[in-house]
Amino acid sequence: MLQLDLRALQHGSVEIAGSLAPNDPRLDGLDVELAEPVKVSGQLAGAGPGRYYWRGEVTTTARGVCRRCLVPVDVAVSVPVGVMFTEDPSADDPSAWVIEPRATVLDLSETVREELILSAPTYVLCRDDCRGLCPGCGEDLNVGSCACRPSTDPRWGPLEALRNAVPDDAR
Repeated sequence: MLQLDLRALQHGSVEIAGSLAPNDPRLDGLDVELAEPVKVSGQLAGAGPGRYYWRGEVTTTARGVCRRCLVPVDVAVSVPVGVMFTEDPSADDPSAWVIEPRATVLDLSETVREELILSAPTYVLCRDDCRGLCPGCGEDLNVGSCACRPSTDPRWGPLEALRNAVPDDAR
């Protein structure tokens, strides 16, 4: 559970440890599919009257498709988090999360969702040297070469004609 009792901060900082299932409705709207639960850890501390600071980490595994060869890929996501919560709606920090004045419970799930939206990979590769698919026949070039003849750009035609007009011994 990612709901914390703020009254516990009277005795000092509070350790955070929790998780959200990949299909949790609080994670709706993510552009990536999650392959495992989202793990949340860290520490919440008071940062002055009506202000709280959470420093921690959000980790999970996102499932995507290689943008070059279309193979399914799992990517580890680890997001360091440093978030300020405040009861002051006119706070001068635009990155601070505004909470209800005199709130007794702080729910971190919306913050976790936003951090995942901002840091989950949009495009993934199965490996850095992925050769992708042949644009002509669709063969996976990581497995082997295809039978397609290499095509040349017609804009190079005049230069190719010039190269062919010059004898080999003159080059």
